[in-house]
Order: sequence, then C-alpha cells, then structure tokens
Amino acid sequence: MKLQHHLGGIENLGPVSVETRVFVEAWEQRIFGIHTAMMAESNHLGEALPAYPVKELPTTFKNTWTWASLRTGAEDMQPFEYFKYRYYEKWLMGISQFFVDQGYITADELAERTSLYRANPQAPLPDKPSAPIRKQIDAYLEKGDSAYHEPRAQARFANGDTVRVADPAAVDHTRLPGYLRCKTGKVVEIYPGAFSYFVSTGVDGIGEPMPVYRVAFDAAHIWGEGKSEPNTTIYADLFEAYLQCAI
Repeated sequence: MKLQHHLGGIENLGPVSVETRVFVEAWEQRIFGIHTAMMAESNHLGEALPAYPVKELPTTFKNTWTWASLRTGAEDMQPFEYFKYRYYEKWLMGISQFFVDQGYITADELAERTSLYRANPQAPLPDKPSAPIRKQIDAYLEKGDSAYHEPRAQARFANGDTVRVADPAAVDHTRLPGYLRCKTGKVVEIYPGAFSYFVSTGVDGIGEPMPVYRVAFDAAHIWGEGKSEPNTTIYADLFEAYLQCAI
C-alpha cells in the first residue's frame, strides 16, 4: 500500500494547514479550469447518463480524462515527491505529464512555453474555448457524469451487519482509505442502485457496477483511544468489493 493512500492518523506529517481559501494563487484557478474543460470534453461522457454530444464537439482533445485520471497521476508519484508539493502543484504536474504522454505537446515545447511565460508574464494566453465547448462545459458542471446504474444483483450486506474492510493489493489509485484496511465497522445505510467508477482499479476490486454502503467505525478502534475523542464515530462510503463478512 502506498503511503499517500494511508494519510489518516499518521504522525509527524507536519502542521495541518487551516487555510480556508479554495484558491490561494490565481494560477490555481486556471489549473482547476483546465481540468474541468478536459473532463467536459472527455470521451467517457458519451456513455454518461446525461446525453452529451461528445462526438460532435469541435475539439482536438480525443482522450478520456476523469477525476480518476487526475488522482492516479498524483498518487503514482514517488511518496516523498507527493508530500513535497502543494495540492494544485500535483494537479499541474499530472495534467502536464498527461499532455506530454499523449502527444499533444512535447517536453521541449512545454519547457519553451514555460520559459516564455516566466520571462513575459503578460504575454497573451492561448485562445479561450469556443462557444460550443463553453456550452459543453456549462452542461457538464450542471449535470455531471453520474456513475449510477440499476442494480444487477441483491446487495450482499444489510443494515446492521458487522463487516470487515478488506486489504487488497496496492494499485496506482484506490477508493479505499488506508487507515480503514482490516478494520471492523457496521453497515448503517445501503445506497439505492449500483455504482461503478471512472476506471477499473484491477486487483483493488473496482470494476463492474456494485452496491455502495455507508459504514460506521469507532474512531478509537481505528486510531486508538489515546488519539481519538471519546464517543466519536467515523463514517465512510465504501464499494462492496472492499467489504468482507466479519469473522
């Protein structure tokens, strides 16, 4: 399991930031906007519940880009590099590497553009999205890309069941918080329908649509009584693949 998948409860990671601003620097807003535009033009929207005209969109972007893509790029970093950089710096590196890997720009071209804007911060930026793409972005922000499906099988667990969290092999990206692995909790809600994820996590267990549960954990059982406030419950939404019958 990668260190960046197991942050909850780890000591000596440094002071916790109490910054309340979503964007601290102006460039962070632009990175968020680029990521949003990429998702709004992503191939996967052709199979999303809302009807998106992706094939008719006048764009040169022809790949799939989702939250999973962004997270995989960040979590695949070397752990010490992961903790070295700030939140949106990870976004910037992941998005930049994606465009290089997919052939939209070469590493040398990216370096040249970077040098240009460092030397001339007021240099004109690339053209803004066309009207059809702006319309698509607005629609995506309004409707999203739900991974909801009609259930294909009965949920394996019921409300009140005691379950144990699995300990699957480490992968590039997981939806399972590391601090919950091998912990025991109680099912308190079964969400209607079934849910998939934007990518298959392979041996981690996420692939075909499946039930998702809200599971309650005693905080003291997760982090120990000395590191938890009394009578504190931790709730987590977990895919069925991550749960086992408690023995």
